[in-house]
Amino acid sequence: MRFELYVAARYLKAKRRQAVVGVVTTISITGVAAGVAALVIALAITNGMRRDLQDRLVDSSAHVQLMRVEGDGIRDWRPLLERLRRVPHVTAASPGLFEQVLVAHGARDGGALIEGIVPRDEQTVSSLLSSATPGAVQALEPQPEPPSAANAELPPIVLGKDLAETVGASIGDSVMIISPQGEMTPFGIIPKYVRFRLAGTFHSGFYQYDAQTGYLRLADAQRLFNEPDLLSVISFKVDNLDRAPAVAHAIEEAAGKGFMTTNWMEQNRELFRALKLEQWVTFIVITLIVIVAALNILIALTMMVMEKTRDIAVMMSFGVEPGQVRRIFLMQGLLISVIGTAIGLVLGYIAAWAGGHYHFISLSAEVYSIDTLPFAPRPLDGVIVAAVSIGISLLATLYPSYAAARVLPAEALRYE
Repeated sequence: MRFELYVAARYLKAKRRQAVVGVVTTISITGVAAGVAALVIALAITNGMRRDLQDRLVDSSAHVQLMRVEGDGIRDWRPLLERLRRVPHVTAASPGLFEQVLVAHGARDGGALIEGIVPRDEQTVSSLLSSATPGAVQALEPQPEPPSAANAELPPIVLGKDLAETVGASIGDSVMIISPQGEMTPFGIIPKYVRFRLAGTFHSGFYQYDAQTGYLRLADAQRLFNEPDLLSVISFKVDNLDRAPAVAHAIEEAAGKGFMTTNWMEQNRELFRALKLEQWVTFIVITLIVIVAALNILIALTMMVMEKTRDIAVMMSFGVEPGQVRRIFLMQGLLISVIGTAIGLVLGYIAAWAGGHYHFISLSAEVYSIDTLPFAPRPLDGVIVAAVSIGISLLATLYPSYAAARVLPAEALRYE
């Protein structure tokens, strides 16, 4: 062990005449550990929020969507759909017809975005229906032919769990769908009222979908919206999320003039930008804890220099150079920061792992869109936090170490 490191370690372990120096040193280590642990946990939370939101958004919605620029929607869509399925990097495609409606049950109602779908195609581009109650997806399968008026039963609908609770409907209940695409009468446009049977619910954990989304058969949606054989969108899944913009451009080119595409990055750009800004703000704010701990290190080392002035003078009278004295106190500050950082990293990663494994912190889905607080600790974050912590702590050791190196042996030992 080098001489400077050996003396620095002895100074940390030695009994002191001034107990307050030892207390401040302990507080310094504790402060560094608390700051590092808080930083690791905060970064794990922001990473987890970003990861969960991205995964749920990507799984719950299509990677790319194709729409008409002008007109009321996509007609003659079957040949177009088959042609676009063969675009490179497209792994699945699904037709859909969207409309904003009002869902009512008794005296309670709520707004919803209802989509007419073909279930076997929709499940290849979205995972929302994977959490549906048993039998719900099967109820939405297309019928071979429309039922006759004599034996017709209410067509099925599947709603998000929160939406069903909002309107007070249970599985098997009749719900009223009120569409603004009504009929023209002498008194103006009358909204269209159609009853459906609640065949099931789904719960994705993403409040935006669970509280505002519902599914019909594609044919039932076309009849409800008075749009026979019309689509509002064709949804696609691609093999590489990062290539979604390029694949979207290829789909747009293959579809021809009059079409436009949008992808998951464009739809959620502002959300992920806000999350990134939140991560930086969190890092800066919690770094203040480490800075406060570094000030404690400065105080502890300054008091130690005052306590060890005679020892420093004796060492310098035996030939220890000022540079070696300076490095002794630099090493001492480094040891305090390394010990505190190591403890903080261990505590931070244990807390982040426990939070991610047991999900013991619940959130309000109405506010945060997810129902549990996610944790996603990354090794790289630990490296960055450790570098910042040790760097700030070393800056705090500069003044006391230079003060120690300027001790004059003759003046320090004059009255001994």
